[in-house]
Amino acid sequence: MQTYITLNDGTKIPQFGLGVYMVPEGEQTYNAVINALKMGVRHIDTAHAYQNERSVGRPVKDSGIPREDVWITTKLWPHEYGEGKTTDAIDKMLARLDTDYIDLLLLHQQFGDYLGAWKDMEKAVKAGKVKSIGISNFESERLEEICEAASIKPSVLQVECHPYYQQNALKERIAKYGTVIESWYPIGHGDKILIGEAVFTRLAEKYGKSNVQIILRWHIQESNIVFPKTTNPDHMRDNFDIFDFELTAEEMGEIRALDCGKRFFNMSLEQQEGQLGAWHPAD
Repeated sequence: MQTYITLNDGTKIPQFGLGVYMVPEGEQTYNAVINALKMGVRHIDTAHAYQNERSVGRPVKDSGIPREDVWITTKLWPHEYGEGKTTDAIDKMLARLDTDYIDLLLLHQQFGDYLGAWKDMEKAVKAGKVKSIGISNFESERLEEICEAASIKPSVLQVECHPYYQQNALKERIAKYGTVIESWYPIGHGDKILIGEAVFTRLAEKYGKSNVQIILRWHIQESNIVFPKTTNPDHMRDNFDIFDFELTAEEMGEIRALDCGKRFFNMSLEQQEGQLGAWHPAD
């Protein structure tokens, strides 16, 4: 049974979702989303930068599932940041998704006028266009800057997080704001060494699950929000089949002991800003 986390604004977010990063606009995204919804997944994570929001919105409507039962997360790109500018960007986003509101809106990167953008995001919450707001990839001192400036504190922080990089220090930094972690690369970008760790193999045999299912279950019990990406219905079904067992406290401790500070996305703040700042996704 799907689990939920109550965010600092009182909304309840499905803890497990489907990510559509790098899934092409059109049939592939549409089919991935509709298949996920049919399986019981109720959280879809997209972004303007992914260029597939239209193909997320259509299957949500076509599914026949009440809109309030499906959680849509999307993200603004830095060229859309700025007081006044971000309001227009949100309206365009609503049109692309063909929905009256966005469940969770994130700032995708920690560059540009993110403080001005946050003011507009707060206005969008008050206007009923957005339910919850948060940030993605804010790990520098800019994290505290935006959190302290915010009237509505970020509900979530979306970052790389997996058993090799568990983000414990970051969790301590955001605890006072009531912010929770959403994990991208939840299985370490599919790293074979990580997935093949002996503890996962042993627990997979014990519970009749796969190593990946053990990792995803660990995330759930760590109170992380996850949205593994796949367009394969069988993999999707397997990923979602993690709610019929529970790891023991001792087993959770064994997995926590794997934390070694290893990231799979390694790029300095300056490199990220240089690479990402000049690109603008199309409307």
